[in-house]
Amino acid sequence: MAPETVVTVDGSNKPANQAASPQQQQGGALDWIKIDVEYFKSTPGLLKVIELIVGIICMSLGTPYSSSWYVFVAVTAFITTLMWSFVYLLSVKDALKIPINWVLSELISTAIETLFYLIAFIVMFTSIYGTYGRNVAAAVFGIFNTLAYGYSSYLLYNEHRNGASGLA
Repeated sequence: MAPETVVTVDGSNKPANQAASPQQQQGGALDWIKIDVEYFKSTPGLLKVIELIVGIICMSLGTPYSSSWYVFVAVTAFITTLMWSFVYLLSVKDALKIPINWVLSELISTAIETLFYLIAFIVMFTSIYGTYGRNVAAAVFGIFNTLAYGYSSYLLYNEHRNGASGLA
């Protein structure tokens, strides 16, 4: 029996073994990422950087022996701020097409972190366990972070009041 030959007719003039050009290839899984460093040059962006740096100092000064609440607040606020920083850095708000009021969500998050830091630094000032100097230093940096989160909350409140929803 003779072997069969199959011929495929294509309208293009290029050979069949030639790969498609890069413009014709489909986008990768991470094409939605757009790095936005300009946000961190604005006041809210600089406040996020300050909150992260002071948060690292707060986590290093706070020990679970003197106040577990303080360490809990410092760690959760740091992680939350880090997540919001990545939302802005990677332009996730623009990439996701879901109806979330981003400004209100961040306002609620930042206001809760402000309240928790306020309670945490008061608890740290009154702590009698651990090293006294370390507790006072942690409380003072807790005040700094409370002020930073409070100012961030104020800016977000003004943005929300002016009608910015951040909907994608």
